[in-house]
Amino acid sequence: MTSEYILPPHIAQIIHNCIEIRLKTPGDFLKIKETLTRIGIAAHKDRKLFQSCHILHKQGHYYLVHFKELFLLDGKRQQTVFDDTDKARRNTIANLLSEWGLLELVDPARSAVPVAALNLMTILPFRDKGEWELVAKYEIGKRRSAE
Repeated sequence: MTSEYILPPHIAQIIHNCIEIRLKTPGDFLKIKETLTRIGIAAHKDRKLFQSCHILHKQGHYYLVHFKELFLLDGKRQQTVFDDTDKARRNTIANLLSEWGLLELVDPARSAVPVAALNLMTILPFRDKGEWELVAKYEIGKRRSAE
């Protein structure tokens, strides 16, 4: 007899709205995770880059998620608003990673619209990452106290 964990309905709905992806090889998880640290919103004056998206592994599936979706999954951020601008940024990042051959989109139509203009985010080349402070607003696996 196997015991399968059933997600609570509100969590299942949030996960359902994320972008499901497939890895081409098991090593791609770390490549995608590192690449995502270099894509986000930049504060050029301070040379800080705020990471927009993360890769999430949940119940045998992989998802590309905006950090605000992770806050919603935690259920601890009552003030979190994941809007169309956030969704567009997430979709654009998913599409870029797919175009770059780092992942496969399970359902490409899910990230087709809305999309954001590339000038609304910064993509740091790997060679430049040492010159910037890379800031993650969410850390997967880190315990957070109730807010």
